[in-house]
Amino acid sequence: MADFIRIVLSVIIPPLGVFMQVGLGKDFWINVLLTLLGYIPGLVHAIWIIAKK
Repeated sequence: MADFIRIVLSVIIPPLGVFMQVGLGKDFWINVLLTLLGYIPGLVHAIWIIAKK
């Protein structure tokens, strides 16, 4: 259930879902950069980070 909530939040704001999964680590900042470059790369990265747990 928690992963589902993270994925829903990632669809709205991709870095938020990554932050909830890993905190302010390397993956969070990579996701912020990818989201700034384009919504879709940030979204794909966020879902990948959440799903690989």
